[in-house]
Amino acid sequence: MPLNQQDQLQLLKDILSNHQVDCCGSIAELEQLERLVKSLMTDSNVDNEVLEQIYHYSQNGINSSNLDNHIESHQQQLSQWVNEVESFS
Repeated sequence: MPLNQQDQLQLLKDILSNHQVDCCGSIAELEQLERLVKSLMTDSNVDNEVLEQIYHYSQNGINSSNLDNHIESHQQQLSQWVNEVESFS
C-alpha cells in the first residue's frame, strides 16, 4: 500500500527527529529520506527548498566517511527541518 502525503511527511519528520535526538543514524535511513523527498517534491504544497536541503543532507551522509559526525554537525538544521516539516502537515 503506497504512503499518502501525510504518511510521507510523518515518516520524514520521524527520521529527522531520530537523527536529531540520537545523533546517529544509518545509510538505510538516509536512502529512505532521499526516496521520501523525491516523492514529496512532486507536490506543490511542500516547500521544495527545504526538501532540497534534506536531500543534500542525505546524499552527503551516504557519502560521508563518518556518518555520526555528519549527523552531529547538522543538529541545528535537523531541528529546523523537523519544525518546517511539521508546518507542512
